[in-house]
Amino acid sequence: MAGRDLLLFVALTVISSSLMALMVRGNSEGDALYVLRRSLSDPDNVLQSWDQNLVNPCTWFHVTCNQESQVTRVDLGNSNLSGHLVPELGKLEHLQYLELYKNNIQGNIPAELGNLKNLKSLDLYNNNITGTIPPSLGNLKSLIFLRLNDNRLTGPIPRTLVGISSLKVVDVSNNNLCGPIPITGPFEHIPLDNFDNNPRLEGPELQGLAGYDTNCS
Repeated sequence: MAGRDLLLFVALTVISSSLMALMVRGNSEGDALYVLRRSLSDPDNVLQSWDQNLVNPCTWFHVTCNQESQVTRVDLGNSNLSGHLVPELGKLEHLQYLELYKNNIQGNIPAELGNLKNLKSLDLYNNNITGTIPPSLGNLKSLIFLRLNDNRLTGPIPRTLVGISSLKVVDVSNNNLCGPIPITGPFEHIPLDNFDNNPRLEGPELQGLAGYDTNCS
């Protein structure tokens, strides 16, 4: 009997530890998303299901999780939200899609979004986002879609983005960016239309003839 009791104790311990790990991870991701909720004005109550008291956020509307109960998508495009993004979003380490387009989000893009190593799509277009594009976004080595068009962004297009070999779509049109347009790496295949209506952009950089760094801020 002692051996059977020991095996049962070990099995229960393993199960308990696994459940505790899921709860801790779920709580940390839920906490990060709840900070985002508190930073947003939500007149249409699309975030009503975002209850901080639940074990994890996988039951919340507009949030998708994988089989391990890790948050992989946040879909809040065209939701009549206003407010600002929060650095805590950088804690969603398994996030693949961050969709916040066509809202009235203001403020800066948090540099902490550069921690989202699994991110494939960052869609923040058609908002009122200001400030610069963080160079930390160059850390997003899985990124395929980067759509920041129709905001109020200033400063240069970060040189770090040319190192994202997976990048297929970049659209930064209709902002107030400055400096040259990168032409190496993934930017070699990005249409120039995707940079339109940035009056201070200087056109494609001239390799070997002009330095990338200009008086641009």
